[in-house]
Amino acid sequence: MSIRTDNLIWRIGRKTILDGVTFQVKPNAMLGLLGPNGSGKTSLLRLLAGLKQPHSGHVMLDRTDLKSISRRDIARRVAFVEQHAATNSNLRVVDVVKLGRFPHRSMFSGWTPDDQQAIEYALERVGMEDKRTERWQSLSGGEKQRAHIARALAQSPKELLLDEPTNHLDVQHQIGLLRLIASLPVTSVIALHDLNHAAMFCDELIVLSQGRIVAAGTPEDVLTEPLLKDVFRIESRVETSPYHGRPHIHYLR
Repeated sequence: MSIRTDNLIWRIGRKTILDGVTFQVKPNAMLGLLGPNGSGKTSLLRLLAGLKQPHSGHVMLDRTDLKSISRRDIARRVAFVEQHAATNSNLRVVDVVKLGRFPHRSMFSGWTPDDQQAIEYALERVGMEDKRTERWQSLSGGEKQRAHIARALAQSPKELLLDEPTNHLDVQHQIGLLRLIASLPVTSVIALHDLNHAAMFCDELIVLSQGRIVAAGTPEDVLTEPLLKDVFRIESRVETSPYHGRPHIHYLR
């Protein structure tokens, strides 16, 4: 077991955003979070990252409640790439990526070969080696997104949380990024809007609707025509792709 939740409830004021959310993620698996806008995907990721505390229920990292783990220790293990991550300073790309090493360093420790190796690995994996000295404000939206993912990889995480990481990316980099995440030796939880991408790359899926889990399981079990109609309000046909053997959704005009 890597991440487990038990009856999570989280509210904003009197509005319940997440209601009784219980699931677990297998080690080194890629779990996709699906659901319409406002279904609670981002809120759930923020709870898993320890950035918010549930009003009731528990988030467990292995067998330890996240509430009892320090922010620094969480950051040494869990990396979170937010949907609208921002960096206001006009840093170089390599300096943004170096921020991922902060949880692993003490106030007085110097830069180590392990730190440098983590930076080089992260830049290479997201294809940003040639942009390492570029200034932040000169980057495109997609390049900024890849730099943020490199920063997360530089944390050397065991768990990687991503909120719509393919936003702003062209098709080539969308597919490349999802292939990268699927190949990493980490447990990943990723919120996605593209259902076909989720079917292609995720080991298991959770579908949220109005803060509740309405379906969970393999892409084959979850992505059914009735569910797509009931939850996403779309008419579709679901077939097995001859190219990757996973479900492929054909949307009706």
